[in-house]
Amino acid sequence: MTTSAAAALRLPSELTHRQATACLAQLLQSVGGAAPGSALVVDAAPLRVFDTSALAVLLEFRREALAAGLRFAVQGLPQALQVVGVGRAGVDH
Repeated sequence: MTTSAAAALRLPSELTHRQATACLAQLLQSVGGAAPGSALVVDAAPLRVFDTSALAVLLEFRREALAAGLRFAVQGLPQALQVVGVGRAGVDH
């Protein structure tokens, strides 16, 4: 997973139960370093191999970001993971 100055976070190409804990830990580091009210945008386009753990990671990251007063969005979410409320369209407030 990579991060850019625009607080865009890129998911790995594989996110299964095996990688979930490490991926979530990396995402959560961005919560502590973000300015209040800023947006964290997750780029999910690289995801090719995933299971329901990917959804769990995104939902937990969203919960933590919103609890910290940050905005949250996901770009490029694979169709198989498109669930209402995950932040796939726009930025959650």
